[in-house]
Amino acid sequence: MPRAVVVTNLDKERADFDETVAVCQRVFTGGGGILPLFLPLHGDDGTVAGFIDLLDEEMWDWSSGAVTVRPAEDEHRSLVDSARSELIEGVITESEDESLMERFIGGEHVDIELLTTDLERAVARAHFHPVTGHAVTEANVGSELILDLIVRGFPSPVEHPLPTVTGLDGDATTPLTADPAGPLCAEVIKTTSDPYVGKVSIVRVFSGTLASDAVVHVSGHFGDGTGHQDHDVDERIGHLTCMLGSQHTDISEAIAGSIVAVSKLTRAETGDTLSSPDRPLLMEPWLMPLPLLPVAITAHSAGDEDKLGSALGRIAAEDPTLRIEHPEETGQIVLWTLGEAHADLIVDRLKSRYGVAVDSTEVKASLRETFAGEAAGNGRLVKQSGGHGQYAVVDISVEPLPTGGGFEFVDKIVGGAIPRQYIPSVEKGVRMQMAQGVAAGYPVVDIRVTLLDGKFHSVDSSDMAFQNAGALALKDAAGRTTISLLEPMVTLTVSVPDDHVGAVIADVSTRRGQIRGTTALPGGRSQVVAEVPEAEISRYAIDIRSITHGTGDFTREMSGHAPVPAAIAKKLMED
Repeated sequence: MPRAVVVTNLDKERADFDETVAVCQRVFTGGGGILPLFLPLHGDDGTVAGFIDLLDEEMWDWSSGAVTVRPAEDEHRSLVDSARSELIEGVITESEDESLMERFIGGEHVDIELLTTDLERAVARAHFHPVTGHAVTEANVGSELILDLIVRGFPSPVEHPLPTVTGLDGDATTPLTADPAGPLCAEVIKTTSDPYVGKVSIVRVFSGTLASDAVVHVSGHFGDGTGHQDHDVDERIGHLTCMLGSQHTDISEAIAGSIVAVSKLTRAETGDTLSSPDRPLLMEPWLMPLPLLPVAITAHSAGDEDKLGSALGRIAAEDPTLRIEHPEETGQIVLWTLGEAHADLIVDRLKSRYGVAVDSTEVKASLRETFAGEAAGNGRLVKQSGGHGQYAVVDISVEPLPTGGGFEFVDKIVGGAIPRQYIPSVEKGVRMQMAQGVAAGYPVVDIRVTLLDGKFHSVDSSDMAFQNAGALALKDAAGRTTISLLEPMVTLTVSVPDDHVGAVIADVSTRRGQIRGTTALPGGRSQVVAEVPEAEISRYAIDIRSITHGTGDFTREMSGHAPVPAAIAKKLMED
């Protein structure tokens, strides 16, 4: 991927362009491919007033409030000559232009057009990374140079290889090129909202021509756990506009290489592929960082609650890294974010863009209940006070199953004690009560319920009566034994430098976690795998940065449920 380095905030007191470049050279690519293309020019008061273009040997001066360009002055000649010579040598070396290198070493004058060609080649190969700067002043010193660098040093769409494209079934297709006459293939690279236009999709056209008012196929294929549903639909393109800052100019079509704004694509999300309905295509999906910080939110008022659902839907379409969950057990709205800054951005965007105020609350764990031992239960519903009554009597036994065993219902009715048509009613009632819980209001899991006996009435028995009797029988059995609480467990895989392994293991122990193993990784790092209660790591994305000084990362995966320690379970029951 072609890259450049822009050293920002050069107007700040402790900004140091040379030191920042030196750090980049130490950290990236061995340093040989990172060199300044523009050097900052300081005014009499020490502020950045402009830059020196080392290739053209020109000065870009913003000291008057508007940029002026003039030849480099004699007082800067020694600096320009030394830095320019190093730059030219770096560009020619990384572009591997041997003939030009021989001419340069031989002392010949190197034409600026040849140098620009070699610069673009070196940048396009991702072997050379030019450096410039920027200062946030009233004149925005350096903005024009950044644009000039993009034009001068970066490859055009024709020179850049296109991403992998397949059919909707995943089968390979003929590789595409940036040809306006080729098959249409475009991608939604950003989604935003305009107060007057509504939803706006920023689209990059890789191949073919995107025409206004044309019908396109919208393909969105997302991985498991992303919170985004796969979709394949046809939609009609609204207005096409070319963006220049805040100005949007209507255009009739956009050819390969263009980046345009498309209005009123109702289904399209960021990362979706746009193609011809006659030849639907799917671009290689983006590799997104996993959102690992959960944040629970509630609407601030009833008015906010009415608008919250639609606002979250729009934000989810804009942000492919955001995952929204609605756990039935807790009834919360949980936003999975990349970190505190991401979470704050989502909350601020809800308020500023959609007028929805929300409050953050603690994320609740999705607990479960189960039977600690066998128990018998009787459900008796007898209401016969004249007219059509209700009559159902159910006898059951309940026994625990191993963790992850789910639910089993066994029918041992003999002799017609309960008519066959009412057996499913008993099971339905038991399941309904399991969903509501029998002790603390959490769903019941991992039990086997055996229907042993019962009674019915030829007139007053009904489906609903036996449902209620089944639920009563389960509650009765729960009162005759101990009910255990189960909490969700997570397999935590942490990658850290070897120096921080001890701190990570000690921290996991304080979170009631169990270490499953450690593995040495290349580069002086280690991988720690542990089983930890989910409730203990809700803010682990923040804590791991502190524990490892920002050098650790982790993944998490649900691994089932485990019993809650007695002291914690007692407190949860009381709450």
